[in-house]
Amino acid sequence: MAKTKQQNIQSLKSKKHRKDQSHLHFAMTSKNYLIMGLGIALIVLGYFFMSENSVDGFLPTTVAPVLLIIGYCVIVPVGILYKDKNVNTAEAEEIKEIKSEPKTKISTSNIQTK
Repeated sequence: MAKTKQQNIQSLKSKKHRKDQSHLHFAMTSKNYLIMGLGIALIVLGYFFMSENSVDGFLPTTVAPVLLIIGYCVIVPVGILYKDKNVNTAEAEEIKEIKSEPKTKISTSNIQTK
């Protein structure tokens, strides 16, 4: 009898564990990585233009800083924050179902205080 109770408890725990992990997914998609790669390439290009030995040149004083600012402040954050609309709608529905399930209430009648 004790073994069957333990087996039931373990099966319930494993089901609960599987439910808890069903909503976990990685938010970054290939589009995110593509956008961030574009930003990193733009940053590398900006540093390449800045490495020119001329102080008064057009590329190191004007183009390079603009490329770096666009790369660091615009493209890389957009790559991080971009959310693809077509990502696993089935997973999104599962998340909604899990969140809408009623939570079980813990009874406090069995708690003993000193």
